[in-house]
Amino acid sequence: MTSPAANLSSEAQIYYEVQQFYSRQMRLLDSGSAEAWADTFTDDGVFHQNVSAPLHGRAAIAVAARARVEQIQADSKVRRHWLGMLEVNPQADGSVHTSYYALAMATPRGKSLQVYVSTDNRDVLAKEDGHWLVKHRYVEHDGRVPENSPVKAVPAASSLAGR
Repeated sequence: MTSPAANLSSEAQIYYEVQQFYSRQMRLLDSGSAEAWADTFTDDGVFHQNVSAPLHGRAAIAVAARARVEQIQADSKVRRHWLGMLEVNPQADGSVHTSYYALAMATPRGKSLQVYVSTDNRDVLAKEDGHWLVKHRYVEHDGRVPENSPVKAVPAASSLAGR
């Protein structure tokens, strides 16, 4: 069977691959597979939010993700992430800079859906052994004052247009 992206241009192929990567990655986290989700980061990956200190390394990311999943399960909630407005910008070194918005939602048992955060995100993705992995993720929670925001270190995808 031929891949749906088999006849795409190289930039369209990368966009397709990145979109599929994010779809798989978020489903892992939302299903409670914290360690498998952490495996979508490079060994030295960074996960940084403007509401907490950065996590350095896949192991630290896995521990934090597992704790969060356990808290959500203890609260009897189903969590979902919705990503959109994805910009994908391939770099000369083979990495990809992305930017996208995300909504994180939870549905408590027997209650209505609650959107509990909207974020503006920037990633640097690297391909290892044919698979995309997150090298650096910066998540800026809307309405929160950034704590030493590194957002300038991972340029907005729109600033890379016309490079």
